[in-house]
Amino acid sequence: MAQQDRAIKTRRVILEAAASVFDELGYDRATIAEVLERAGMTKGALYFHFASKEQLALAVLEEQVIDIAVAPQKIKLQEFVDAGQILSFRLRSDPLQRGAARLSVEQGANRLDRNQSMMSWAAFVESLLAEAKERGEVLDSVDVRETAELICGAFAGLQIMSKVLTDHADLCRRLTVFHEHIMPSIAVPAILARLDLDPERGAKLDAEIQARALAEGEAA
Repeated sequence: MAQQDRAIKTRRVILEAAASVFDELGYDRATIAEVLERAGMTKGALYFHFASKEQLALAVLEEQVIDIAVAPQKIKLQEFVDAGQILSFRLRSDPLQRGAARLSVEQGANRLDRNQSMMSWAAFVESLLAEAKERGEVLDSVDVRETAELICGAFAGLQIMSKVLTDHADLCRRLTVFHEHIMPSIAVPAILARLDLDPERGAKLDAEIQARALAEGEAA
């Protein structure tokens, strides 16, 4: 078990180091040598987990979706809002989220297949919207798949604009404005009135997630 725990930690260190390199240099300019230097790892340790730079990048993209753990809410649409706000907050400083964000939208990285990453995000959003619709929170006229893809595309644009203007410092506020415009066309009126769209919500929820993780780690 101890060996397995070390392997998990080593993989995470490598992923975060790679993500920081991708964030700063982009996919094409990033090198395995730079990742090794940031991670403080040997080639053997890295290649045990990842066979190539492409595998590293794809793992960073995959982890971006897995990393967003949203606490269950009475209103499913609130979980959808919360997931976006947590991601927006983490894009300020979380190396993995920042690296994945650049990989997702970088125009020059033509050799990197990002289809799975985009579809994973769309599927994640679609699952939240579908469950919300089953609960009667979403208007009958809403096509959840098309809406999920629209939301993912819009968020990609929001984060690019925020990155250019403020290095993601204002992304939570931009996402709130987006939600204020789009949620009336998705949510039934009774649910819409109960949604918390506060741009500071992502920071609060992330702090709670980190506190729970710390407590669980100490208990283990």
